[in-house]
Amino acid sequence: MKIIDWYILKRFLVTFLFTLLILIPIAIAIDVSEKIDNFLEHPDLGFNEILNDYYLNFTIYYTNTFMPLALFIAVILFTSKLSNNTEIIAITNAKVSFTRFLYPYFIGATLITILSLAMNHYVVPTSSKTRKAFEKKYINNSKQINELKYVSDFSLQLTDSTYIFIRTFNTENNIGYDFNSETYDGLKLKSKLSANRLKYNVKDSTFTISTWKKRLIYKDRDSIFSGNKIDTVFSFTPRDLIYKSAFAQEMPSNELMKFIDISKKRGVKNLNAYLVELYKRTSLPVASYILTIIAVALAFRKRRGGTGVNLAIGVGIMFLYVFFMKVGEVLGSVAGVNSITYVWIPNILFGAVAVYLYLNARK
Repeated sequence: MKIIDWYILKRFLVTFLFTLLILIPIAIAIDVSEKIDNFLEHPDLGFNEILNDYYLNFTIYYTNTFMPLALFIAVILFTSKLSNNTEIIAITNAKVSFTRFLYPYFIGATLITILSLAMNHYVVPTSSKTRKAFEKKYINNSKQINELKYVSDFSLQLTDSTYIFIRTFNTENNIGYDFNSETYDGLKLKSKLSANRLKYNVKDSTFTISTWKKRLIYKDRDSIFSGNKIDTVFSFTPRDLIYKSAFAQEMPSNELMKFIDISKKRGVKNLNAYLVELYKRTSLPVASYILTIIAVALAFRKRRGGTGVNLAIGVGIMFLYVFFMKVGEVLGSVAGVNSITYVWIPNILFGAVAVYLYLNARK
């Protein structure tokens, strides 16, 4: 690398870190103002617990969230400064093409993309478990808790031939009512287990069924057994009964992919919320390249109004990107659609904008 490449790369990364250090404290200050009443409602909640369990993981989450925005703003600010100081004129007079000028920017974008991918797929989901456990205990209201606490009229395919049905289940005390398990041979029912009450035992991962009855169906006769209480094992846990996209945020990508694969085999109809979470962990970091091209192309030429005009245009484009990203996530979560297409739509649209600006800037 030449001296000018090191110069651009170093200033680019320094500006990126500086932008992050501005955005994160603002996010923390806003969150503290919103949550301070919740903290004060719990006299047993200590400062160290708030700091270590919540705000440490809050910082990790929002650092990762703000990376594309910080990257975009940093590139615009730094490149506008180069342009205003006529440093870009000197570079272009030295016969450096626009494509070659992008070289150090792409190195910086690659470093940030790799970091963002690692955080998205592994670091952030792990830290989200602690943060969400804290929120559930001290912040979430009773309505939000109840949405995760109660499951009703739930069915699940455990294997190719076994299905379960549960009328109601409380995921807090792990007790359910009106439980049925049916095993089929093709379309023919082979056995059915019914129980008035079902309780999951966390200690040994078994289920206790009460007031149960089992029916075995043979070719020429049926056998019926019943009892008051018995311990047994099923290939599911209470967590499998709650299909909420919030849980996807707590799973590292390898665990999330395994969960999606198992759920498909169990016959769960709509897993798009989980697929959206999985796909956007890659699409958002990759957007760093697209946003870098757009930002450099916008700030490459000296404008009347200077950095302020470039920054205003850049922030407007960034908010459009975030808007399309959120719309894509919502539409991608709808049953029956191709989730990956909707998740990548913002990158496709803004990728086209980046190509146009790149070709225009080369002239």
